[in-house]
Amino acid sequence: MKLFAHTKWDAVPVLSAFAHLAFNIYLIAGFESRPLWLSAALGAIYAISISWNINSISHNFIHTPYFSYRWMNYGFSLLESLAIGFSQTYYHWVHMRHHSGNSDRPNEKGETIDPLSIYKHGKNGEPENVWSYTFLSFFRDDIGDIHRAIAKRRPFVAAWGRFELIAFLVLVAGALVYDWKALLFFVPFYYLGNCLSSLNGYYEHLHGDPDEPIAWGVSSYKRFYNWLWFQNGYHAEHHYRPKTHWTELHALHERIQEEQKASGTHVISTCHALGFMAKENWQSGIKDGNPHEA
Repeated sequence: MKLFAHTKWDAVPVLSAFAHLAFNIYLIAGFESRPLWLSAALGAIYAISISWNINSISHNFIHTPYFSYRWMNYGFSLLESLAIGFSQTYYHWVHMRHHSGNSDRPNEKGETIDPLSIYKHGKNGEPENVWSYTFLSFFRDDIGDIHRAIAKRRPFVAAWGRFELIAFLVLVAGALVYDWKALLFFVPFYYLGNCLSSLNGYYEHLHGDPDEPIAWGVSSYKRFYNWLWFQNGYHAEHHYRPKTHWTELHALHERIQEEQKASGTHVISTCHALGFMAKENWQSGIKDGNPHEA
């Protein structure tokens, strides 16, 4: 049985996850030997790395697990939990709910299927303000509810999620004992990283169409962004065919791009995290974005 379930290219995000965790450890271990300005610069990189991992390595792993062996996928899930700072298993459940609703609008009771929907806390059927979504989403997850929802159908998976969370807290406790000043220094950057992930998610759906499957997501075809973020820019394509492996998303886009244009799939000319700078998001009456690669 082959090691990788889909392609040997998955070795790249796997090794990147190990590098991410090593970088996190270095932040604490080398704190006393660095000037504060350098730790602050590394903290900014750390914040970006959290969003990068969540929206690329971690995200792709949810839809197309990297390994052929189940135990290796559980092990990698644990590794990711330590690297991103919360349970990968819990994130898996939240993200699959996201795909069930596809950033749906609230029903008559004010409820959405998608807990991450940009409309969930909006008013009058409009998306929530980008800044409240960005800075408040971190506090909206109920870990207890997530655990119980998973445990109803998959008790072992729920237990594994709890183990991942405990393992991360043990790692944090170890860092606290090793250098409590370093840990406290990087806590705001941890929060900022989660905010950047929410900001990224906001512009993955702003001007998407919750009622049109091929236009559920918003895409960006910036080459460097997609190279570094493991094709996360192809977000409309991903929501349309979520089981498509990240290495095949460009080919999927080539096959369906005319259908996308006809359906008004929104495309932005920046990476998602800089969506507030995308001219396409400020033009009124836009039918579709600019699909040309840059």
